[in-house]
Amino acid sequence: MILTPHIDTKFINFLKKELLLTSCDISVAVRKSRINKGPLPMLLWQYGLVNIEQLERIFDWLESQS
Repeated sequence: MILTPHIDTKFINFLKKELLLTSCDISVAVRKSRINKGPLPMLLWQYGLVNIEQLERIFDWLESQS
């Protein structure tokens, strides 16, 4: 799924409010995502910023936005 600016903002808000990620955590993952051209949800999981249950919630949320 390609994130649009509108979805990006909503997604960042979801990560902060629902999964309680910090802006710093999100910034690190976004930078790595841009460098590695990888999907942000997977990078959040690979770097240990979310657990597998949270990753499933992210995918559910993304699916509900499409």
